[in-house]
Amino acid sequence: MAFTASVDFKKRFEVNCPFDRAFDLLADVPKSVSHFPNVEQLADLGNNAFRWEMRKIGVDRFSIQTVYGCKYVDDREKGTVKWTPVKGEGNGSVKGKWTLKALDAQTTRIDLVTTGELEIPLPGLVKFIVAPVVVHEFGRMVDAYVENLSKTLNAPPKKKAVPRKKSS
Repeated sequence: MAFTASVDFKKRFEVNCPFDRAFDLLADVPKSVSHFPNVEQLADLGNNAFRWEMRKIGVDRFSIQTVYGCKYVDDREKGTVKWTPVKGEGNGSVKGKWTLKALDAQTTRIDLVTTGELEIPLPGLVKFIVAPVVVHEFGRMVDAYVENLSKTLNAPPKKKAVPRKKSS
């Protein structure tokens, strides 16, 4: 018998970079996801939909691997990147959005809102032990994700390499 664990997170943070730079990173799903801890694989399902496959957590028969699919839609004018579940992909369902607002030319405020459900294939008797651990672990990963994104966005932009002309 399985049970469902639910997560619900809201985060707000500011970064010292222009709106367009922050938006470009968050709208580029593979680049953004590269900042999320414990992602084993991100599979491109086409049409800006991706399947997240997380590393297994737990021990032996009590290990859980979270797998879910999301379809992403970005809107630069509204400053949003939204994701909705892809039905039939994995044992989880996640939806949410980034909302970005330029506070000035070099500062962007970012809001993250995400909710999800994970079907856990363990007896209901362990729900009261396992569900809080799952919620805590997901929260820890979201915190690390926001911290990793902040480090990237607060760092000076990398200069693009200019190809040198070969001398004859």
